[in-house]
Amino acid sequence: MTTIFWYDWAGYVGVVLVLLAYLLLQARLLRGDGLVYQLMNLFGALGVMLSLLFGSFNLPAFLMELAWLLISLYGIVRGQRARGTASAPGS
Repeated sequence: MTTIFWYDWAGYVGVVLVLLAYLLLQARLLRGDGLVYQLMNLFGALGVMLSLLFGSFNLPAFLMELAWLLISLYGIVRGQRARGTASAPGS
């Protein structure tokens, strides 16, 4: 019997989140600049990173997930600023 550790589950959930975000984007059920899409990508990348850090480490995969996480953070900050500008008085 194979033991599945918490970090394995984090990786599985992370993969599901990233793939589901992409599917919902392609189905036009989420916007690419929307907060939900960005958060799904951010937490998805974080889950995969945890599985890599505590499980079998793979540097190229970790670097890709780190970039995915940073791009998601950038999207969140950019989106928040854009929404703040759009809702500011006098805009």
